Amino acid sequence: MKVKLITAILLLVFTMNINAQQKRVRDYGIEIGVLKPGKNNAITDVEGVTVGHKTLIKDNNVRTGVTAIIPHQGNIFQQKIPAAIYIGNGFGKLAGYSQVKELGNIETPIILTNTLNVATAINGLISYTLEQRENKDVRSVNAVVGETNDGWLNDIRGRHVTEQDVREAINNTKSGQVEEGNVGAGTGTVCFGYKGGIGTSSRELPKSLGGYTVGVLVQTNFGGVLEINGVPIAKELQKYPYRDKILNDADGSCMIVVITDAPLNARNLERLAKRAMLGLGKTGGIASNGSGDYVIALSTAKDNLVAYKSDAVVVQKAEVRNDDMSPLFLATIEATEEAILNSLFTAETTEGRDGHIIESLPIEKVISIMKKYNKI
Repeated sequence: MKVKLITAILLLVFTMNINAQQKRVRDYGIEIGVLKPGKNNAITDVEGVTVGHKTLIKDNNVRTGVTAIIPHQGNIFQQKIPAAIYIGNGFGKLAGYSQVKELGNIETPIILTNTLNVATAINGLISYTLEQRENKDVRSVNAVVGETNDGWLNDIRGRHVTEQDVREAINNTKSGQVEEGNVGAGTGTVCFGYKGGIGTSSRELPKSLGGYTVGVLVQTNFGGVLEINGVPIAKELQKYPYRDKILNDADGSCMIVVITDAPLNARNLERLAKRAMLGLGKTGGIASNGSGDYVIALSTAKDNLVAYKSDAVVVQKAEVRNDDMSPLFLATIEATEEAILNSLFTAETTEGRDGHIIESLPIEKVISIMKKYNKI
């Protein structure tokens, strides 16, 4: 009884900390890029996008969860979304890739979780889709599920995520501000040797460039040589891969979800997705051999949604011209870079499986280094 009480108290304290500690990179005077963030500086700045988490913290060994991204509030199977997936490095288990590549759209929400619970998340998405009234005759569902391996802090072999957890993450989705750091699919992740997690950011283009919004959400669990706004943080802190036996590699993964309201076809969405990897590179990520780095890019432009059933043989849609893609490329790079940094700045030191401890980013030291380089 005492153990259960202590566990409940620790979970309550952890949850309170998560809700109170959302101090992000811009709150420290660090401005990434030149474009303006949206109102919430989050993927939810794209109209209709909602995000939800289910965080699993049990006993000493379970540190995992689920993050759900819903691109629009209609029936996604009936009104599919133009999409593309770009593989930065393919050491991962992204479900649903081949059909997205073939048809250029997605038909479910996007679920992020841990490596060994991809199958569970697929089942959860299938159930969610089949249960919708308009889908009573549906016999095939291409569920899109991404993952990173949280096995250092989490008992990943226990496969603790359930279909109910997936459904709760979907049911928990909301617009506005997005919880970041140690939540949902980011509960047990590690980034640049520090506690990683969920991060998000957005950019708004001026009206002269289309007035479009680009939002990014990341699940960070990768390595490299950390930089912030060009400042060599890892070098200054003497903490980077291959320097000693403790930090002997840079493996891990990063899931990146890019959503825009710009009317883009699958081809230009793939081009957009490629630029997200440049944002990852600007933080010092190297897409190492053992890293699964995937970008899912979507366009929620209402007139370009793909009807499941239609009498029309030919469809006409407005699309951004190739020559006008560059501002969207820049927005994606900046939002990805800042989303990754937000995942680090909002994450908290975590103890998990077998007593493993991952420290949070030493923000006071980072701020001191940024001042040293006249970046604040």
